[in-house]
Amino acid sequence: MRPEVHRATLGDMSLRLGPREFARDTPLVMAIVNRTPDSFYDKGSTFDDDKAHARVAEVIAAGADILDIGGVKAGPGETVDPQQEAERTVDFIAQVRSRHPDIPISVDTWRAEVGDAACQAGATVINDAWGGWDPDLATIAAKHYVGLVCTHAGGVEPRTRPHRIEYDDVVADVVEVTTRLAERALEVGVARESIMIDPGHDFGKNTYHSLEVTRRLNELVETGWPVLVSLSNKDFIGETLDQGVGERLIGTLAATSISAWLGAQVFRVHNVAETVQTLNTVSSIMGTRPPRVARRGLA
Repeated sequence: MRPEVHRATLGDMSLRLGPREFARDTPLVMAIVNRTPDSFYDKGSTFDDDKAHARVAEVIAAGADILDIGGVKAGPGETVDPQQEAERTVDFIAQVRSRHPDIPISVDTWRAEVGDAACQAGATVINDAWGGWDPDLATIAAKHYVGLVCTHAGGVEPRTRPHRIEYDDVVADVVEVTTRLAERALEVGVARESIMIDPGHDFGKNTYHSLEVTRRLNELVETGWPVLVSLSNKDFIGETLDQGVGERLIGTLAATSISAWLGAQVFRVHNVAETVQTLNTVSSIMGTRPPRVARRGLA
């Protein structure tokens, strides 16, 4: 059944995620909730169910608009088959949906069978971070009337790293691939207002590529599709600053500010409270959000 739509904000409601609609000038924070024992950032700190539920409650309280739940580490590591991935995510998604009925839930998967089960359990977005590797994933999104993230991954096989990858023009390639994936999703029945594109920082790219994509992010925004960026603690931040995984927050927030200024709407992050403050500040500088208080020089 097509979900009933409840308007969450005023204005032009152009991004729909399940039963929620958001104006296109509303920046959204997508909080990462890893259901893996070996994630690169949190090292499995939310693999345990109780700790994962605590993480969900924490990020919602900090201002997260969307939850992104994944059961497989993005990088190389121990093999995780579809059944194992589903065991890590599907029941947990059902529990989160029961506890938090209104928040959009994204499942981070490249496998159609996992996406199908996750949507049946209550997911309202499929985050296809590997760029249509499984072409049936878009059909699953259409079947369940859920959102879809269309990502540029350079044609790299899931969970592998790029090796000496080259582009004539990396941004042109990103625009061509993501818009083609978005148009295909539209053709198979995904609602236009529920499709996002993601340039895929680090995926199929070296650090120079990811920096250029960030610098020219407005070219993706100009396609008209809502742009999601996954910048949080990525290797391109680490290499830019020569900092380890635990020391990349400042660089991440700098890249977040630039991306917000250039028009990105959805920000997939580990550090929710810091990102919310960053986006609020950028929005106030842009003039789309008034300051929470304004006393200086006025009293």
